[in-house]
Amino acid sequence: MSKKDKNNEVEEPQVEDTATATAEAEEQKKEKSAEEQLQDQLAAEKDKFMRLFAEFENYKKRTNRERLELFKTASEGVMLAMLPVLDDFERALMHIEEDKEAEELRKGVLLIYNKLLNTLEQKGLSKIEVNQGDAFNADDHEAVTQIPAPSEDLKGKIIDVVERGYKLGDKVIRFPKVVIGQ
Repeated sequence: MSKKDKNNEVEEPQVEDTATATAEAEEQKKEKSAEEQLQDQLAAEKDKFMRLFAEFENYKKRTNRERLELFKTASEGVMLAMLPVLDDFERALMHIEEDKEAEELRKGVLLIYNKLLNTLEQKGLSKIEVNQGDAFNADDHEAVTQIPAPSEDLKGKIIDVVERGYKLGDKVIRFPKVVIGQ
């Protein structure tokens, strides 16, 4: 028994030391886990903050871009309403040129037409240049009708421009209406 007693005595302090060490390790785990939990929470909050900040920056950029686009095309409705007036002026000028007696009338109409055209151009309106003989492109032109081509080289090309096309800034607000050769 003495060996057992000695063994028991020796083992008991080791068990106590082991139990104490285990208890201390568990406390350290709890402390570390609490610390780690706080660090994990901090990392999650940082991530959430960075995502929110990036989302806000994207929102600011998008709204600025939309606002600039709106300013560029805000007058689109007014421009579209003014295009028929511009067309009427062009038709009036063509008919007045045929009448040689109305020279003063032609000058007055031309003056008003140029003033209107300059004002609209200052606001961003520009003509889309289309000439007879240009190649027809369905993306850039609106075909009103097709007629037999007067010559072989005009097949598939623009024969006449019925209505001018216009752009407001970079945006096409009215495509040119054309007659193409067949």
